[in-house]
Amino acid sequence: MLLTLLPVAALAAIAAAHCTRTGLAEAVDSYVSAQTSGQIQEFKARFDNSTWLGYYENAKKIDINNSTLTTPLKVTYNRSLYDTTGCMTYTEVVANDPANPHVIGTQLKFANHKINRVDSIITKPGDWLFNITGYSYWVRQESWAEIPSANRDTRDTLKKAADAYLDLFNNPNVTVPWGTPCVRLEGGLYGDPGPNGTCKAGVPTGVPITNRRYVVDETFGAVDVLSDFGTSKWPDTHEFRVEKGKLRYVHTMTHCGVPNCGLPKRDVGAWSWPQLEA
Repeated sequence: MLLTLLPVAALAAIAAAHCTRTGLAEAVDSYVSAQTSGQIQEFKARFDNSTWLGYYENAKKIDINNSTLTTPLKVTYNRSLYDTTGCMTYTEVVANDPANPHVIGTQLKFANHKINRVDSIITKPGDWLFNITGYSYWVRQESWAEIPSANRDTRDTLKKAADAYLDLFNNPNVTVPWGTPCVRLEGGLYGDPGPNGTCKAGVPTGVPITNRRYVVDETFGAVDVLSDFGTSKWPDTHEFRVEKGKLRYVHTMTHCGVPNCGLPKRDVGAWSWPQLEA
């Protein structure tokens, strides 16, 4: 049968057939290796030059040869989502190095079995609530374990939960599927991890979140959204863990280009975290 005679759903399935978790994981391993070593040749060999869309840092298209990726970072933690439907990945990278601390969120987009876009949010001292000690500690306290297949939420449920949270920033009447507890990690500042912790506190109003790009992983009950935050269109990533349709964890990175987004700095120093060994 000619491909043109196949139903749209069947054509979509064929197009995405190469997006296996194994294949996506191999590409992510190459990305993390490049960021650790600063050597990008092997990673660049995975690019699809025929459909290449570019390398982006904080929403700006730049030459990968002059990028953060060419600076070796002491990566002390990383965790990834694999979207086999959308042919995309998301990787959270933490470099708990006092000399050069970073927290990075990177989406990889794929076409023809290869990477055709790299989109990173790069945060470091001066970015919104940045605190490497806090971020490094709290990501290790959370459970983002694989969810048993019988208990997994659908792709639609995960995406709607993320959108509800993000829509709330510009519409206080949105119903958000809050979990209890729900804890937000924001730059390094952590909410209440106790049994009644909530992510409701501190959500601003009148802040549109636009240009959303999604990575959805049903296996881990998680979705990442890269976006433009507010009228200033600050590059931002929000990653969500959803359990039984309810928000459990939220991780936020925002790059504003000015220290702490030009806002009064919250007393992050009053919080205390054990210093993890590298």
